[in-house]
Amino acid sequence: MVDLGKDQLIEMYYEMVLIRHFEERAKELYHEKKIGGAYLHLYNGQEATGVGAIRALRAEDHVITAYRDHGIAIARGVDPNRIMAEMYGKRTGVSGGKGGSMHLADRSLNFWGGYAIVGGQLPIAAGIGLKIKYNEEDAVVLCFVGDGATNNGYFHESLNLAGVWKLPVIWLIENNLYGMGTKVEDSSGQTELVKRAVAYGILQGPRVDGQDVIKVHEATLEAAEYARKHGSVLMEALTYRYEGHGMSDRAFINRTEELAHWHELDPIPRLRDMLCEKYKDIGPALEKLDKKAVDVVAAAEEFAEKSPIPTYDDLMNHVYV
Repeated sequence: MVDLGKDQLIEMYYEMVLIRHFEERAKELYHEKKIGGAYLHLYNGQEATGVGAIRALRAEDHVITAYRDHGIAIARGVDPNRIMAEMYGKRTGVSGGKGGSMHLADRSLNFWGGYAIVGGQLPIAAGIGLKIKYNEEDAVVLCFVGDGATNNGYFHESLNLAGVWKLPVIWLIENNLYGMGTKVEDSSGQTELVKRAVAYGILQGPRVDGQDVIKVHEATLEAAEYARKHGSVLMEALTYRYEGHGMSDRAFINRTEELAHWHELDPIPRLRDMLCEKYKDIGPALEKLDKKAVDVVAAAEEFAEKSPIPTYDDLMNHVYV
């Protein structure tokens, strides 16, 4: 078991709280039509998976994910001001206001973004892994993938090459039980998705409790150590989103018993309770962090409101032909 110190645990708690507040405010801003776009995919409920996994990485490692990317970006250290500005479509956003909610990226942090195409990040993760191996670098790629994308051809092609070439990639399935609105058991013959590793000759990692940030952290540390030396690992985190697939998905509201069950497993109160039990005097410090997270999100909103919109020249930037 990894011996996480008090400071590390507090930092993980704060990151999860910050993600939760950011997402809750983003939902409100979307309804207010200040955040545009056809879709907004929130990370509420899955914070322990993103924070626990990314905390196991080094600065030189790489992270890539799908369209539910705000929480992953925050956990990787991307500036919340620039994330919010991107979602507003402003020039100061991480992608210059031209990407929006599903296309967050920060080259300085080796965070290669969210991808709107289901499974679109998987071949890119394999490519980054090939670059690492070709250059004999001591690094790994952490690739988040939703359970729905595991039935996609990109998944098969990417993991097959990862097995053939022994690429240093951690393939982390965030199994929140639904691909859009379809249950895993209605779309996958093998519902223990981590078992698919066997077909590709890569290491079958653990099926971990994705609502426990410490367990996710420990499992990812072990996976990273293996991947640096031997090649790919497939692991699975069992988690749950407290919102629909996107803002237009209201079907989840009818899952009252299921929602109640997973709210009892909420990763934030779970870590808070553990911290309060382990450190008897920590309550006031955690309350300050809760307030800090609210203030950081409010500052990000103000930054986005006051930021300039992209110009015509910005539109023409980064066009190759």
